[in-house]
Amino acid sequence: MSEFDLLSIAADGMSVQRTLLDVAARNVAAAQASTPDHPYPRFVARFAARASDDGFSGVPDDEDAGGDDARSDLVVAARSGEGADALTEMIAVLEAQRAYETNASVFDVGKKLAERTLDVGRL
Repeated sequence: MSEFDLLSIAADGMSVQRTLLDVAARNVAAAQASTPDHPYPRFVARFAARASDDGFSGVPDDEDAGGDDARSDLVVAARSGEGADALTEMIAVLEAQRAYETNASVFDVGKKLAERTLDVGRL
């Protein structure tokens, strides 16, 4: 693993957290628009693992699944059996925000490591 792999992994982690924030935002909006007669379902992000050749080993099967715009190769937004709840989604937002900040910190460490590696190469 090189220092540049660390940057890629941290960037992928930030992308995942951004997707989770997008799904949570959709669920908060759905929770606010729900009525007892017309409840909106809660969406859950399901991520597929990448194979070593940058192909995908598979996407979870779900008949209600739909692609997520530009990141459809990374996530499938699947409907869960429960309705959207604003409190649950706000907790999910806080968790995703903390994880995003952690990935950003790892990215900064990787960047510093790459800069120092280049500095050593110049000597």
